[in-house]
Amino acid sequence: MFSPEGPRLSELAVQALSSVERGYDLLAPKFDHTPFRTPDSVLDATVAALLESGPYGTGLDLCCGTGAGVDVLRQVCRDGVTGVDFSTGMLEVARARRRPEGPDVSWVRADARALPFGPEFDLVVSFGALGHFLPSELPGLFAQVHKVLRPGGRFVLPVVAPPRPGSPAQAMLLGFDAVMRVRNAVWRPPFVMYYRAVRFGDLWRGLERGGFRVKFWALPEFGRRRDGSPRVRLLVAEKAEKVEKTEKGEGRSTDPS
Repeated sequence: MFSPEGPRLSELAVQALSSVERGYDLLAPKFDHTPFRTPDSVLDATVAALLESGPYGTGLDLCCGTGAGVDVLRQVCRDGVTGVDFSTGMLEVARARRRPEGPDVSWVRADARALPFGPEFDLVVSFGALGHFLPSELPGLFAQVHKVLRPGGRFVLPVVAPPRPGSPAQAMLLGFDAVMRVRNAVWRPPFVMYYRAVRFGDLWRGLERGGFRVKFWALPEFGRRRDGSPRVRLLVAEKAEKVEKTEKGEGRSTDPS
């Protein structure tokens, strides 16, 4: 699972017994060499979909980590990009790996549950961050995203279809979550990181209750499952405008099934 440049087992153990913030501070120098980083194939497919539906003005990468999502935004936003994370270590790595081309990038240390911005973004993206929030925290998180988007702005994140019941992949994810729950029951501070924390339907309904109009765009690069459903989709949650506008990106799937 880990490349030779990735963390040793002993390092992972120390990180797992830390708080989320401290754990990611420690992991940051080697994070890009772990399977926790969003694969380039998903990032590239997200860029392609957003270029088709854009262009966008300003963008925010929510829980930006080492900046992979910022690189996505820099390809689809014209006016400026911001990465926000509460791990100082992750932000330091992100700053060090910045590329010279594209719009200006700002890095902000802040908690996603209390974003220090007004309605100044046209696009918010997030890659792999929802598992760090308990289900009870998601309404507040969605309210924060809604707050920082301009009318008509979009909150976009890739979602992978859940593994088949009884498959080795499902067993691995459920096993990981079970270990994390036991760890958090017997050790403090907690380390919130769950792979099966939220389901498609709950995500859809939670965002709609938060004032978003929600669609799913199929990412054709990843094909379809046996039942015909897409393997990977972009969740696209749009903040309502006073005047409805014709949507771009027609032809993509809006069905969550």
